[in-house]
Formats: sequence, C-alpha cells, structure tokens
Amino acid sequence: MESRRREGKRMKIVCIVGSPRGTKGATAALAGLVLSGAQSAGTTAEMIALKGGEVKPCRACDTCHAKGICPQKDKFNEIKDKVMEADGLILATPNYIFHVSAQLKAFIDRCQAFWARKYLLHQPVAPPGAGRKGVFLAVGGSRGAKNFDGALLTMKYFFDALDRTFDRALLYRGVDGKGEILRHPAAMAEAYELGKRIVGESS
Repeated sequence: MESRRREGKRMKIVCIVGSPRGTKGATAALAGLVLSGAQSAGTTAEMIALKGGEVKPCRACDTCHAKGICPQKDKFNEIKDKVMEADGLILATPNYIFHVSAQLKAFIDRCQAFWARKYLLHQPVAPPGAGRKGVFLAVGGSRGAKNFDGALLTMKYFFDALDRTFDRALLYRGVDGKGEILRHPAAMAEAYELGKRIVGESS
C-alpha cells in the first residue's frame, strides 16, 4: 500500500465471498457494507463471488512445490492475479461446521502455490514493504462460542502465505439469511466503519 500511495494511485481492495448463495446471502450483504465503507473513504473495491465450481479443488499434484504455480486452468488464475494486485484482501464466508465454506476452502487450498513459493522455493510473494492487509468476515446461524475458531486458525496461516498481515476479523453469530444481518443496525454500522478504517489506517 505504501508504494501505491507514493505513486499517487488509489488503494484497491478485493473481497472474495465464498457463499454458495453468491451475492444474495448474509455473507455478501456483510461484505458489501464493508466495501461501501471503503469506497466512501476513497478506495476502489471489487467483490468476487465463488458460488459454483469456478475454482476447482487442489489435486495434490505437488507441481506448485517445484514451480511455485498451480497448473490447473480455471477461474482461479484470474482471481489470484487480482488478489496479488490488491492492497487489501477480504475473505468472507458463512460458517459451515466450524469452518469456511467449500467454495472458499477450494480457493484457499489452491493458494498452496504461494506458500510453496515463500517457504520451499524462497521466492518473493509480494513487493518488499508492501504493507498489505488481510481481513476476515464470517457469519453463522449458531451462537456457539467456538464457532469460528477453526476458520480463524486457517486465516492466520493463509494470510501469512500471501505475505499479508492478518489485520482483523468481523464475526457474527445468530445470522443466517440476508435479512437477518440487515436487521442489526449495530452490525451494519460496524461493518461500514471497518471499511473506512481499513483505508484510513493505510493512508
């Protein structure tokens, strides 16, 4: 983000929504509020919804361990390019059995190539001093205290593999349908303000 500011370019945020409901569920509604807040603070923002089979699962071929790239040809290649160009990255998901959705997990697993590049091949993943952040959003119908523990651990290591600082997480329990998150004014305000803070803290 520092280099982009020096060049006078606008900060860019990409949000990947891993809900099978696409842009019509509670997850996308929450993500949209965060992105609206970010846009109000002067950044560009894009939401990418993974609702179908656009990103295939990892095949465990280990090609990435040798070459640092995934050989599969699908939408992952387009998405990962946008992710690597973004200053801020947001992952958003519904909570499925104490973890992320299958759609988002497929994307995360395919990012093994970045881990391999960083830790096996010792190649750069991000520009030096980029100061890039990662944010996690999750909603779940259950109210269990440990609902998000599994997903949070995954986020810690996922963002590290992409040379991003795991900046913060916004987690909401007791939320299932889209209408439910929109009936929580405090949650809506918190999400909107988070978007503004992501930009403000990086400017």
